[in-house]
Parts: sequence; structure tokens; C-alpha cells
Amino acid sequence: MLRTGAVLLFMLAAMPALASTIHIAGDSTAANYAADRYPQAGWGQFLGCALDGSVAVRNHAVGGRSTRTFIGEKRLERIADEIRPGDTLLMQFGHNDANRVKIERYADPLGAYRTNLIRMIAVAKSAGAQPVLITPVTRRNFENGRVLADFPAWSNAVRGLAAELDVPLIDLERDSGAWVEQAGAEGSKRLFLHYSKTDGVAAFPEGIADDTHFSEIGARGIAEIVARDLKALNLPVSAHVLATRPDLARTAPLGRAACH
Repeated sequence: MLRTGAVLLFMLAAMPALASTIHIAGDSTAANYAADRYPQAGWGQFLGCALDGSVAVRNHAVGGRSTRTFIGEKRLERIADEIRPGDTLLMQFGHNDANRVKIERYADPLGAYRTNLIRMIAVAKSAGAQPVLITPVTRRNFENGRVLADFPAWSNAVRGLAAELDVPLIDLERDSGAWVEQAGAEGSKRLFLHYSKTDGVAAFPEGIADDTHFSEIGARGIAEIVARDLKALNLPVSAHVLATRPDLARTAPLGRAACH
């Protein structure tokens, strides 16, 4: 028994202690997906591939949520229960806040959307954690070879709030839009869910043409942008973002939501 206990203590001492946790509050573009939804993926599934072993990722993002419904379903309360000093809270909303059809999701950019983000920032700060605001990720929306921003009012609200409250900002709308634009109108289809019936994708047997949600390669690429920008912010967590991130630079799908 003594020998077993000594071995266990040695193993625990050899394991790297977690320095902190990155919490993600967001929507379907950041969410985790089960294997039966593959190749659909969210960027939050792959962010851990950019980090050293001392930082964990807790992905609270859920499909269809706006800031309004995320808070209304008490998901922010769950983050408040879990978040600790030294943690980081990434906040990316906007796609569903702009939805005027499903009015229960809608949040005016200079009204409820802004107020809800302030509440999220307050949760992080009151816990001694670092809030980071993120503008809505781009959609695949081309016009004359250029990617158009679908949520400019919500992105501008995030930028304004970041400047006003001195909260670090990742301008994902700008940076992901440039990345998708560089891929081109045709080439960028592989970054999103564009599959025909004949492709035989089990999750989408009838095919799909979705310019909002990401394929594995698309989600890896967006995670790379988030990781790159997070490292450039020079926050405490930035030191734990790997200098090179080959798992996020894949050009061929791995076939599953794993780092490698």
C-alpha cells in the first residue's frame, strides 16, 4: 500500500498543474458538436489544440443562442459558478442577436446586446478573471469578390464597448472575413458546410449548402485566428498559446474533432 501511494504521489507530481481555464460564451459557430454531426464543427472545439498542457478550455457555447437567450437560460450563471481568478472568458455573439424572425433571440446592438455583454464582462472581472470581447465571426457572403460583413452594427457595438471599458478585443469579423475572402468565393466552400447528396456525408444525407457553420477545416482555421490574436494581446493566458500551431493549419481533414 505504501509503495502504491508513493507511486501515485510521484505521478501526480509529474503531471502539469493547470494554470487556468479559458471559458467560451458563444453560439453555434463556436460550439462543440458530437461525432454524428461531423464534419460540422465549431472553433471552440479546436482552441485547445493551440494551447500548452497547462490551460484547459471549457466551452459553454451553444447553437442558436444570443446574448439574451444565453443569459435567460442561466448559462452565464453557470460560468459565474465555475470561473476562477486567472481564468479567461471569451465572448462571441451576434449571429442570433441579429435575428428578427426569432424575436426571442433578438438583442438591439446598442441596447440589450451591449447591456448583456457588460453583464458578462462583470462576471469575469468580479471573479478575478480576464474578459476578452470577440466580434461576430464572418459568414461566407461574397459580393464582387469581397466578403461582406453581415453584422456590422453588432460588431461596432463590441468594438465600442471594448474601447470604452478597456477590455481586450479580438476582431474576428475583420480577420475571419479577410481569411475567407482570400480563399475566394469557390475555394471558401470547403471551410463551410457545402456538400452534395452524392458526397455521402452521413450527417447531411440530402446534402447541405450552409454559409454560416463550419466544416472541420473551417473550424480549425477560425480557431487559429482566435489563437493568433489571443497570443498577440499579451495577456497572462497569451504565454500559454503555442508559438506554432500545426494542428490548426491542416489543409486536409483529419476526419474527427481531435487535435491530431
